[in-house]
Amino acid sequence: MSSQPVLYSYWRSSCSWRVRIGLALKKVDYEYRAVHLVRDGGEQHKEEYKTVNPSELVPTFVDGDVRLGQSLAILEYLDERYPDGERILPADLPDRARARSLAEMIACDIQPVQNLRILQALEKQGCDKLAWGKEVITRGFRSVEAVLKTTAGKYCVGDTVTLADICLVPQNYNANRFKVDMEEFPTINRIVTALEQLEA
Repeated sequence: MSSQPVLYSYWRSSCSWRVRIGLALKKVDYEYRAVHLVRDGGEQHKEEYKTVNPSELVPTFVDGDVRLGQSLAILEYLDERYPDGERILPADLPDRARARSLAEMIACDIQPVQNLRILQALEKQGCDKLAWGKEVITRGFRSVEAVLKTTAGKYCVGDTVTLADICLVPQNYNANRFKVDMEEFPTINRIVTALEQLEA
């Protein structure tokens, strides 16, 4: 087994992207193992990967005997496993709850409903998957924008990067990919512009 943590990831997976951002913020060296979600019907469905993650999803993070799926769980693990790096969750209880709430609005209410597995199922039923993705993200971002007006400083919750920001950047990429009219979301745009200046 590798002495470094291992991340099974796909470059366009927003869930995997969240973990890569977290690892960069924490300055953790890790081994990257690519799992192509489209090639040959999706490498995540191969028996070899099913033994790594029975859900057949990315990311999967392996740190010694610890094996985790689900990006939010991985990010919270990283925050506690590597306490000396940048904090992913604020020390302040209300801000920590705000960051978790915003992160879950994105990671639970928006992204899963427009992810690859859902889009492929919709396509098989003859639905317009691009229109679906655009509608889901637009509705979700309206809620996120409203909450950000009450929580944001430079970033989603005050002036430090949190779990919420880590979730926002990949979802913003998805919004642009699905041609969402981002002029409707000035707070999201401002925060993403600030986040894109950061190295992570």
